[in-house]
Amino acid sequence: MKKILVFMMLMAGSALLQAADYKEGVHYQKISSEQSESGENVEVLEFFWYGCPHCYTFEPYLNAWKKSKPDNVDFARVPAIFRPDWEVQARAYYALSNMGVIEDMHIKIFEAMHKQKKRLDTKQKITDFLVSNGVDKAAFEKEYNSFTTDGMVRKAKKKMKAYRIQGVPSMVINGKYLTSGSMAGSYDNMVKITNYLVEKESK
Repeated sequence: MKKILVFMMLMAGSALLQAADYKEGVHYQKISSEQSESGENVEVLEFFWYGCPHCYTFEPYLNAWKKSKPDNVDFARVPAIFRPDWEVQARAYYALSNMGVIEDMHIKIFEAMHKQKKRLDTKQKITDFLVSNGVDKAAFEKEYNSFTTDGMVRKAKKKMKAYRIQGVPSMVINGKYLTSGSMAGSYDNMVKITNYLVEKESK
């Protein structure tokens, strides 16, 4: 009980952090190699993995932020690939993106893995799941194996290396700053720190 109380007090204190309290090296890190691709806009990237329960829990916070984010922010997700078998879901993400149906399927994949406890860790399993949810099998398999998807997967791996992504979910702001749940202390603070860094880059 004492441990639970201490944890709740820490989380409460974390939630009260103000912008003036955000410290580089504590709540966010400066990235040495800047690689923003948004030009005049501020680029925000979320690195995630469908199998990550923390990424699934972060989704509602992220979706609420997306609805209220400033107009000068360009947002994109980047599927993390820490192991070879994670590439299956990364390929599926980009294939669905190229087909224009990722917004319909994104949360369904999350829910299938975390609510229904499905193991969508092979091409066959994830294909069968998507087809059962109305995705055209031939079109999906074509995109999954396409040169375009190959390039997107290679690019995701390069970004992970360049930004030194150690865990998910992580947010990279304008190719300059990195924050994560462990650094921010809570999902709510992760969003607030992202907004703080977006404002910093907008000036």
